[in-house]
Order: sequence, then C-alpha cells, then structure tokens
Amino acid sequence: MNDKNRTHPAGWDKSKLVSRYVTEGPKSAPHRSYYYAMGMTEEEIHQPLVGVATCWNEAAPCNIALSRQAQAVKRGVSENKASPREFTTITVTDGIAMGHEGMRSSLVSREVIADSVELTMRGHCYDALVGLAGCDKSLPGMMMAMVRLNVPSVFMYGGTILPGKFRGKDVDVVNVFEAVGQHAVGKMSDADLHELECVACPSAGACGGQFTANTMACVSEAIGLALPHSAGAPAPYESRDQYAEASGRAVVELIRSGGPRPRDIVTLKSLENAAAIVAATGGSTNAALHLPAIAHEAGIKFDMFDVGEIFKKTPYIANLRPGGKYVAKDLYDIGGVGVVIKELLDHGYMHGDCITVTGKTLAENYKDVKLPPDQDVVFPVSKPIYATGGVVVLKGNLAPEGAIVKIAGMEDLVFEGPARVFDGEEACFKAVQDKAYKEGEVLVIRYEGAKGGPGMREMLSTTAALYGQGAGGKVALITDGRFSGGTRGFCIGHVGPEAAVGGAIGLLKDGDMIRIDAHKGTLDVKLSDAELAARRAVWTPRKTNYNAGALWKYAQTVGPARDGAVTHPGAGEETHVFVDL
Repeated sequence: MNDKNRTHPAGWDKSKLVSRYVTEGPKSAPHRSYYYAMGMTEEEIHQPLVGVATCWNEAAPCNIALSRQAQAVKRGVSENKASPREFTTITVTDGIAMGHEGMRSSLVSREVIADSVELTMRGHCYDALVGLAGCDKSLPGMMMAMVRLNVPSVFMYGGTILPGKFRGKDVDVVNVFEAVGQHAVGKMSDADLHELECVACPSAGACGGQFTANTMACVSEAIGLALPHSAGAPAPYESRDQYAEASGRAVVELIRSGGPRPRDIVTLKSLENAAAIVAATGGSTNAALHLPAIAHEAGIKFDMFDVGEIFKKTPYIANLRPGGKYVAKDLYDIGGVGVVIKELLDHGYMHGDCITVTGKTLAENYKDVKLPPDQDVVFPVSKPIYATGGVVVLKGNLAPEGAIVKIAGMEDLVFEGPARVFDGEEACFKAVQDKAYKEGEVLVIRYEGAKGGPGMREMLSTTAALYGQGAGGKVALITDGRFSGGTRGFCIGHVGPEAAVGGAIGLLKDGDMIRIDAHKGTLDVKLSDAELAARRAVWTPRKTNYNAGALWKYAQTVGPARDGAVTHPGAGEETHVFVDL
C-alpha cells in the first residue's frame, strides 16, 4: 500500500503537519530508515514528532535536573500517542560567568539558544515543542524560539533551588557575592566566607530569589506559555516531574486541536500581563530586555518604554529577594505565582481574557486561587509594599533611549552626585575592592553595552561588593551594561544609546553632575546640549578585543537595549512561518 494512502496505526492525519516531509510517502523512505535505526516502531514514526528541548548541562545547578524532567515530558508525549524527540542546546550560567570575561557570553547565549532550537526544529521537521529551561537567558531564549516557529508549544521551568542555611538564616548565591565585599573590608573572615560558600546552594535549581530565572518563570505562566502552577515547585521536588509529564500530554492536545499556537497566546495584552507580574514581584530588570525580544518574535512593538508604562501602574506586592525577605520556595509554599496573578486579576491589573496553552483563559486557569491569610509573602493590592512596580524605566539627556532601575527595597529614590567614570567593569570592581571611591559619587561603567562590550555584561560582582561594604545607598552606579536580577541598591542599567555608538554615557567626564530621580523617571547629566554636541564631535569609536568569532558576529547585528537587544528583523519581515510550510 502506498504510504500516501495509508491509514496510520495511531489514526493521525499528517497532511498538514511538518513532519510529513520526513515520515510520509516513498520519498521519505531514507528518512524513515534513520528512525528505524534508533529503535522507533512504524507506529511511532507515523505519529507527530514532538521536539523535547532542554538546556541540560553540567555547568551549574540551574540546569542539572532538566534531563530528568525531560524524561517525564517524553512519557507524557508518548502516552498521548505522539513521538518525543529529545535534543539539547547550550546555556551560559550567569552565576559561573559573573565578574569576568565569560559574562560577555551570557546575553549572546539567549540568541544562540533561540537560533539552535529553531534550526533543530526546522532541520528535522518536528511538529511541536516542549522547551525546558533553568538558567536566566535560557528561559526567554526558549520562549523566543516557540514564538518564532509558532508550532504548538509548552514551556516548562526547571525549578528553583532550595534556600541554603547559614547560622540560622536562609541564604542564596547573592549572599555569597555580597560576602566577597564584606571580606574585602575585613567584615568577614576567610573561614566564614568558606563556610557560607559551602552551604549557600544546597540543591539543583536556579537561583532562589526573584532574580532573572524566577522572574521569567513567573512570566511563563502570566504570558500563558506554561501550564498553570508549573513554575513553582523547587527543582528537586517530584511534583515537578508530574508537571513535566502534563506538559508533554498538553502539547499533543495542542496538535490534535489545532491550537492555540504561541502567536495566538503572545499578544500585546499577554505581554502587558507579563510586565505586570515582573512589576508586582519586584522582578529582574532583565525582563525589560526579554519581553521586547519575545514580542519581536511575534511582530509586536513592545519596547522598554512600553514595559515601563505597565511598571508605573502595577503595585509591588510580592515580598521577594533581593528587595524583600523571601525566596521562590516561600512563594511556592503559599500557592505559587498564581496567588500574585489572581490578586492582580481580581483588581484589574491583568487581562483575564488572554488565551493560554490550556486552551482556557488566564482568568479560567486561576479562578479557584485565593490569597492566603496570615502570611507576608504576597500582600493584598489594597496594602501593597509599594504603590507602583518594583522596577522603573528612566529617560533623560543621559538616556534618551531609556535606562532601568530596580527600586524594590529602596527608600530614597533620588540621587545626585559627581560622575566617576570607568571604561569597563574590571576597572570599577578594582576601585571598589580597594575602596578607592567616595560616598556620594555616581560610578559610571561604560562600553559594556550589547554592541560595545560586546555582550552587555551583568555587574553583580561590583554591585554586590558595594553592598557588602555597606555602600549600597551611599553611591549610585550607572552602566550601558546590565545588572543581575540579584542586584540591589541604586543601580541603573541598559543606558541607551550605549557608549559604543556615541551615546551620552560615552561622553561623560569625571566630575560631571548626574541626577537620578526614580520618582519622576529621569536620568540626566547637568550638561547643555551644546556641550554634549561639542564632546560628541571629538568622540571616536572604541575598538573591542573581540574582532572575530561569535561575539564579533553578535556585535555586528545586535540592536539597542530599548528594543530587546535583538539580532534579526523579526516577524514583521516574514513571508511565512515554519509551522505553515
């Protein structure tokens, strides 16, 4: 019987599925021979092929449990009569890359993850995708690939780490970074620092505070790409495998029903929901890069300023580190991010009618959730920690394309002082370690933008050292680079245009007076337009040490931070989408 007319054992009609190119008809005999070589049965070959992508590696605890969870996803796919095909992609783990040249690879890895998942899916004609991610850039990278391909997709977070215990207190890796600053000024001994580093990270999972990984995990539920409640359980918990299995079953249902696809889910309204969850949880400033990048994959304009508008009107209600006192496990223990989502939905701060991977709306997914009494992890909207979001977008003559600051946990939101300029993080970190700075200064780290770094490094080593020395509220720091989600204090990142393209941050001199006002949302240097123009006229571009390889390639294509630091034209220039081939 000709394969074209075959009634397949599982009853699937593959005439509109991409995998027909490698499984159906006489022309696919060579392709099928490869599948037989891997032990697949005839029935499995003629079922839909589901890519199960993980960022598993042995680089750090964030990713170490993903391979285990992938096996659970595959069970769910198989039980629902489709064929899982597991593959892996890279991750660059920020906790390991932080504070040295390796951090240049971090943001670049987001694009490589999205690109490599796209290429694997395209090359092998997989019909659907379950993507599992653990560390910071891998979460948005995986979601970007889903929206770019627009195949039926379900996102799955690998889970948070359990909190460490140090002398009766919960600790995490940011405590260790801050301890380096305490050690540098004699506030912590070698023995104490060693004791802390040995207990801070006691399990598999991503960093425990509301840093970038947990922020984007909350986004995955709020934006609708993940199953409800799947973001919460810590990585070691067996319930995480149950969510993984459910994700596998769910993606097959999306194939069977014909949707919704990622671009049905990721809309302007769902992006606003995603920004709201970042604001309400005091999440990472990196979300202001990642949400525009995800929007770009759908052809939606949603830049840093659009994110900032949502931040302005969303109350900050989740008492999470680094601005608050609790970690992700504590949020899970009172019901997870769904508690925050429901509180925002109930008071009109999120759009409840957005469709999700369940086929139901966001409001339907969380209709039975209640805000637990007698706890201080999530506050009611009527009594917020802060009336507006824990993250603020700034604009002014020093940042006409925007900048961003996390205000969660801060009291004084205005800072003015003379600039102390450093070309690159290392010079600033050395000054901090040597305590060669003065209270009241604004430390400026430039030439660390996406293009000029290249790679837009995070500055957690420097900011944590400042905080550890007790200078967190006594100096400010601005950069065209990024900050870790674990950064706290008056630290402004994403200043644009960046120094490498002639932005005002590249024209600063020691002593220039800088004023930051997070109440008004402004960032200005007290220089006239004429003075800035005169300095720009004699400014010359600065070469980097990266003139070949992946970082050079990234620098040639990357756009401004305001738009997500993206590297391709996005959905607006497409003639077709992969899933419709």
